Amino acid sequence: MINRRNFLTTVALGTASAAFLSACGGQASPGKTGTAEDPITINYTWWGNDDRAERTRKAIALFESKNADIKVNGNFTDFAGYWQKRATEAAGGGLPDVMQFDLSYLRDYGQRNQLLDLGTVDIDTSALEPSLLPSGQIRGKTFGIPTSTNAFAVYYDPDKLAPLGIVEPDGSWTYDEFNSFITEVGSKSDSALYGSTDYTGVWWMFNIWLRQNNIEAFTDDGKLGFTKDDLTTWWQKTESLRGTPALIPEERVTQLAPKSPFGSNATATEVTWDNFMAGYIGDSGAKNLKLVPVPSDDPDNLGLFLKPSMLMVASAKTQAKDASARFIDFMVNDPEVGQIFKTSRGVPASKTQRDGTTFEGTDKIVVDYETSIADYLKDAPEPPIVGFGTLETSFKRISGDLNYKKLDINGAVDTFFKEAEDVIKQNA
Repeated sequence: MINRRNFLTTVALGTASAAFLSACGGQASPGKTGTAEDPITINYTWWGNDDRAERTRKAIALFESKNADIKVNGNFTDFAGYWQKRATEAAGGGLPDVMQFDLSYLRDYGQRNQLLDLGTVDIDTSALEPSLLPSGQIRGKTFGIPTSTNAFAVYYDPDKLAPLGIVEPDGSWTYDEFNSFITEVGSKSDSALYGSTDYTGVWWMFNIWLRQNNIEAFTDDGKLGFTKDDLTTWWQKTESLRGTPALIPEERVTQLAPKSPFGSNATATEVTWDNFMAGYIGDSGAKNLKLVPVPSDDPDNLGLFLKPSMLMVASAKTQAKDASARFIDFMVNDPEVGQIFKTSRGVPASKTQRDGTTFEGTDKIVVDYETSIADYLKDAPEPPIVGFGTLETSFKRISGDLNYKKLDINGAVDTFFKEAEDVIKQNA
């Protein structure tokens, strides 16, 4: 188990993973190099909103000021569009030099030899929590370096609860109690404010529920680790709430996109990753958002874990390996970069970066939340199975059809399992 208190206060040194990465550093050809007079250009891409874009551009400018021989050409898009572009580029053999990456897609690209083995270049991982490093490793090779960590939580806006006379939650609740809470919010508020979005449509919340019940999402041989009955039980949890003020209707969610319902002030709560705090503040204009643990029917097992909120990777075909590695190292370890991003990418994974960052206000709330759940945290997951990104998208779409009442629960479960089996077969 990860001890978050130690993670926030000690440096992880001398681990096997770090030793492997350091020992392999510098083995690859550095590729093209530049000079201050004629800098080499590397392409970097990321997903996010305008807030993340502004912070990233500041970090890029800082890097260029300290590395005059390298120029970074940056661009970004939303999460869905991001992966569509990467798939197109990968098919054409033209991935950007450096990319922000999600754990969900790492195995897809890593096992297909589209990512650079970062164990062959110089990147310092000595200040990272050792239990996080395997999340970026596949079959003994390091394809991704975590920039930060996040954990699942329930967001709520106390300023929306107070006028309704609803007591703020402390996060020690069962699923029935959480459902009662969002039902109370919806019933007491006007028609513009709903209790929450349908949390059963979020893959990672389903994953947490599986962990709460000691069920693995995937088997070691790349198959589903849960049954149709498990998924049926999960989707039944909010069956009685669909179509009531407790849950925002799917058509309204679509209307509000690309903003989330919570960021649009259309719901009083949201179940998602804790590093969304900065984005929610920026989108909603809220002054006082708070975080509490997710519901669980077992108070001793919340099913929570620290997930790399994102990783840095490089293209296997980059012509600038050394420059790409220096940029990744900088984005992961530089203290001033930590000060720029705060917790908008998650809590910095590198102690060097955490020590250089002042956490105040909402950023402190995120750090304090992860500290508060330290005793409940389990190890970070390894990269999911090949094709997981497609499965996650299917899960969200099918759940949406369930909320639109295009499918009943049995039909939704059958559809997901059929699509999952097809994805697993294609990638076997």
